[in-house]
Amino acid sequence: MTDVSDRQHAVIVIGAGQAGLAAAYQLGRRAMDFVVLEADDRVGDVWRRRYDSLRLYSPAKYDALPGLALPLPAHAFPTGRQMGDYLESYARHHELPVRTGVRVDGLRASGDGGGGYVVSAGTREYRADQVIVATGGFQRPRVPAFADSLNPAIRQLHSSEYRGPQQLADGPVLVVGLSHSGADIAYESATSGHETFVSGSAHGQLPFSVDSRRARVAWPLLRFVASNVLTLATPIGRRMAPKVRRGGGPLLRVRRDDLLGAGVNLHGARTTGAGDAGRPMLADGTAVDVANVIWCTGFRPDYGWVRLPIFDADGWPMQRRGVVETAPGIYMLGLPFLFGFASMLVLGAARDAAFVVERVAARASERSEGASARVRSTAV
Repeated sequence: MTDVSDRQHAVIVIGAGQAGLAAAYQLGRRAMDFVVLEADDRVGDVWRRRYDSLRLYSPAKYDALPGLALPLPAHAFPTGRQMGDYLESYARHHELPVRTGVRVDGLRASGDGGGGYVVSAGTREYRADQVIVATGGFQRPRVPAFADSLNPAIRQLHSSEYRGPQQLADGPVLVVGLSHSGADIAYESATSGHETFVSGSAHGQLPFSVDSRRARVAWPLLRFVASNVLTLATPIGRRMAPKVRRGGGPLLRVRRDDLLGAGVNLHGARTTGAGDAGRPMLADGTAVDVANVIWCTGFRPDYGWVRLPIFDADGWPMQRRGVVETAPGIYMLGLPFLFGFASMLVLGAARDAAFVVERVAARASERSEGASARVRSTAV
């Protein structure tokens, strides 16, 4: 239970995922006064809720946060549950002040002339000079409006609800969308005995799977490219960013040949509506007769609770490497392409957090020096 004395801090971090905890680590190193507010009852639950077969796309040697190794072989790919447990142990190991079960539903300027902010969670209010929003950008599942027009006998799941093939009804499966989760789920559906169709085109793919021996040799280069080439500082990174934010990343583990080898029927046409008998209709006029539809159509940002004018027309925060210049003292972490492709991966969390916390510390120092100067001026 959080008492009133825990409601005023220099910095509030919203979200205890990898981005929020990496920021908390950096704040702790600077002995700053801060608290981390986490909606879930356990740190790491956001990973535990992912589909059972999920494995990260980067090996364990690149998935550890600063100050604590991930207890897995260097070249193993952590499961979602393993990552969730690691984050929980990370918060405990560093004694980070995480308050779980605190679902933030509001962020606004304090309005008292001091330049601070108020964070609300139900009837509770927290105040801080600076706030780091580390809730990520993939928040609200994106499902087309015509989904309600499909035959009610068809079982529909968004990828965020999918746990495994045991959830599927007997019969064929249509996976809508071919990015990371779409490829993983389609492959699992086919190999578990379901006739499986995929609607939509992939946005490119690695020339080899991240699991392969070639990838093991290439991982230092892949990490460098994701962190330093595919960034908003380069033309290729700026071209890629909008596609990735729409959920259009390249295939990394399960690729086209893997899907075809598993018997998946690939249709490049998008699913655009409901046809006769409520069957999914593709853009090329094909009606797909299936018992299940899994919407791997991505997510959209959901910052309705942030009552600050800091968003663009698409709902994304306007920021530069996590610093929101139009609202001094507000920062963002965990966004796809915050700075580069690596920003949405665990391996990019530490760098982004270190950059942001440097700015947090600098602003705190400037405000402190300004306050001291005003006191001296008054004394004179």
